[in-house]
Amino acid sequence: MGGSSNTTTTTSGGAGGKDKDRDRAKGSSVSFTEGEKVLAYHGPLLYEAKVQKTENREDEWRYFVHYLGWNKNWDEWVASDRLLKLTEENVRKQLELKNQSGDKTVRTGGRSAQHNPKGSNDAKGDKEDTKGLVKGKKRKNQLGVEEKERRSSESLLMSQFPVTLKKQLVDDWEFVTQLGKLVKLPRSPTVDDILTKYLEYRVKKDNKISDSCAEVTKGLRCYFDKALPAMLLYKKEQKQYKEEIKGDVSPSTVYGAEHLLRLFVKLPELLSSVNMEEDALNKLQQKLLDILKFLQKNQVHFFLSAYDGDSKGADGAKGK
Repeated sequence: MGGSSNTTTTTSGGAGGKDKDRDRAKGSSVSFTEGEKVLAYHGPLLYEAKVQKTENREDEWRYFVHYLGWNKNWDEWVASDRLLKLTEENVRKQLELKNQSGDKTVRTGGRSAQHNPKGSNDAKGDKEDTKGLVKGKKRKNQLGVEEKERRSSESLLMSQFPVTLKKQLVDDWEFVTQLGKLVKLPRSPTVDDILTKYLEYRVKKDNKISDSCAEVTKGLRCYFDKALPAMLLYKKEQKQYKEEIKGDVSPSTVYGAEHLLRLFVKLPELLSSVNMEEDALNKLQQKLLDILKFLQKNQVHFFLSAYDGDSKGADGAKGK
């Protein structure tokens, strides 16, 4: 989302050819074009992405990518050493990296040398990537919608989103959109159960009942019930929703952690349109982040390890 005045597409001749040669000199043997689907490094893993824009900055090509299946708040400018062509060989590499990714790798955010894409010293972990996203957003000089997007991109939720839950989102996307598998409904625990467990956790930890905490969980439950049919379902899940949610049934009493996690990705976008004082907004985000960390702490118990092949059944949950 850089300035459109100096944005250009990669060409094979003229100035474009020269810049392409510079890319080769820097260790990149390929170039990418607008609209092209690619594999992009984010931390130690590769994700499917789409090149939205290309731009030459100080004799180096940069690419603005959108990670497929992710909220646009994760869109960012990357160098060519963060991208790979979408080939069978590179898809296999993507799967290998995913299989090799353990807890230690996830915690370090991919900053170990062995995960630097193509040996680049500029490869960073997820935290650094998010900082890059914020810097990219700050380049905007327009008001209105763009200002809201900038505010959204700088939210605590996005900058401190746990890496293990990011991976959970990617797995969720792959199960539904790529493998045609769905979450078995009703889930156990449900969103309502999880939020109740969180309140019990806070009471035990703080040794008191917090009215503000109860208010936030109540609001989150309300947000979930309204947002689920509007923005939290993939197309392949629409039929299942119509079958399961009838009459006065609330989605929060049927769906579970998988869909609740999708809401957290959407929250910065939703909160950007809410008229709140900055201090109040920050306090709210801190509470939401605490709930997100609670999900991470109980990830093995709350999330499914596998989805079923149709809308009528699913494998058991991971853990108990």
